[in-house]
Amino acid sequence: MGTIGTILLSEIAGTAMLIVLGVGVVANHALNKTGGHGGGPLMIHWGWGLAVFAGVFVAYKTGAHLNPAVTVGLLASGAAEYAPGIPVTFGTTITYFAAEMIGAILGAVIVYLAYKKHYDETPDGPTKLGTFSTAPGIRAYGWNLVTEIIATFVLVFVIIQFGNTPSGLGPLAVALLVVAIGASLGGPTGYAINPARDLGPRIAHALLPIKDKGSSDWGYAWVPVVGPVIGGILAGVASLVFF
Repeated sequence: MGTIGTILLSEIAGTAMLIVLGVGVVANHALNKTGGHGGGPLMIHWGWGLAVFAGVFVAYKTGAHLNPAVTVGLLASGAAEYAPGIPVTFGTTITYFAAEMIGAILGAVIVYLAYKKHYDETPDGPTKLGTFSTAPGIRAYGWNLVTEIIATFVLVFVIIQFGNTPSGLGPLAVALLVVAIGASLGGPTGYAINPARDLGPRIAHALLPIKDKGSSDWGYAWVPVVGPVIGGILAGVASLVFF
């Protein structure tokens, strides 16, 4: 299989696994009559951390970006390769972006199928949307953007430094980093820290025949896309400057 095909299969599968387990834990917490209903933010943080853990293993062949912010961070850092044997080129960059988005949409559809009856039993539209995508606790677009930039900077900057450690830290370290970001910086915006994680499921929400689903909140949708991209670029540049 060629490089492009490897990126597509690996990143689609890894990102889909990330979203199935990550969006799935939010659905388990938020939707009516689930076994995990009302499990709380710690359940969500740990669920997302373990989702990253699984997704990174699934997509190990391509460096397990699973996130356009990671891809642009590596690009901004001046890296020659996205993963061993995968050069940084226009074609590979676009393929990573496409695979991450496709995987995110696919993962969200799978969660809907798993929880279909619980979506039917949950009358509140914003609650349903909240299982797919993020929303701010206080809607202030400029400050929401700042939060996403900071949280994504932490994610990508530390991930790049993980790659510089002689111990080769790996999936568990990234998973724990995501738990830490959720617990410390996730309150204001729900820590998208990944354009595909938010936009892909939001697209799925808009397209799926969810009962009484309400708005997909496209007015906010740019924040969890633009913020993580800026944060990822800044992290890549900072890693180049300081290390």
